[in-house]
Amino acid sequence: MLAWAQLDNRAFQYRTPVRAEHDNQLRLAVQAFLFSKDNEYFNKIFEGRTYYGTQLAPRLVYYPSPKLRLEAGIFLWKDYGTPRLRQVRPLFTALYQTGPHRFLFGNIEGQLNHGYIEPIFDFERVMLNRLEEGIQYQLNTHRFNVDAWVDWQRQQYRFDNFQEEVAGGLVADANVVRDTVSGWLVRIPLQFLATHRGGQIDTIEKPLQTLFNVASGLRVRKELGGSFWHSLYADGYGVYFQDYSFERELAFKRGTGLYLNLGADTRLSKVQVSYWRGNGFIAPQGGPLYQSISYTVKDPDYTERNRQLLILRFFSDYKLTNGLTLSTRFEPFYDFTRRQVEFSFGAYINFNREFFLTTLRPD
Repeated sequence: MLAWAQLDNRAFQYRTPVRAEHDNQLRLAVQAFLFSKDNEYFNKIFEGRTYYGTQLAPRLVYYPSPKLRLEAGIFLWKDYGTPRLRQVRPLFTALYQTGPHRFLFGNIEGQLNHGYIEPIFDFERVMLNRLEEGIQYQLNTHRFNVDAWVDWQRQQYRFDNFQEEVAGGLVADANVVRDTVSGWLVRIPLQFLATHRGGQIDTIEKPLQTLFNVASGLRVRKELGGSFWHSLYADGYGVYFQDYSFERELAFKRGTGLYLNLGADTRLSKVQVSYWRGNGFIAPQGGPLYQSISYTVKDPDYTERNRQLLILRFFSDYKLTNGLTLSTRFEPFYDFTRRQVEFSFGAYINFNREFFLTTLRPD
């Protein structure tokens, strides 16, 4: 079951299949992502920028047993407007699935697949930090969804002049009400994300840093089943930030946030209104607009303890053919502090397909 937090990102999510009927098969998996996003921002927290490029990840897949899937491939990332590839990286994944339990080693199902809310985990990471490498455990039952993961972001060796970096977290949902007859769904979410920067074998005098983000609240959804109105939903989250570092580097030691969403899925589009109120909030992997510190080039030391935003979102997903989806997004927002409206818009193509090659018979 694919899940989403405050945004329906299912078009960007892909759960790697493990099927008993693929036992001993050799297959080709192809994942492609074309993106274009323009941020028309003119504030001191996060300035405007444009993302325009393509990512391709072909992999060879082998099933040595009905419960085990092995992958090896390559990741290619090309930004338009430059002749060079941005990244070329190998891909390796071992996935073991038994019942509702899934264990992944190597390249894990990261980014938007985790299902974090945007203040904690930025949507733009799917374009800028696509790969996560480490270990992951997933549980999917009728009542519970759990995703526990570790992403080893930067390895450190002796005498390096940089610190090691690691992130990890937990995303869990518990179904309190799930009535398929009336269409009501009520969930209690819990989200935790930690980042750490440190190590003891480098040559630099830089303090370690450990940051925590936590969010929880309530999610309510009502399936309408109409030809135009498909569903209505509302969710609210209390969000918390804590700096557990020994030495303080950031402008705020702790912070809080309130995140509210109200939306509707219709035949034409998905429409959502989001409200954010933050106080000294920082999230190293979260959306920059929600934070109280600057991510700009010209004003890197600027801070804004109290952030208050009202965001209007229009989403559309078009299934062009099997495994191919076109997504469009338009997101204007009002900044209460600056009393100004800014916006972003984007178009994305996601392709995920597998192709049978042959069956390998063991000796």
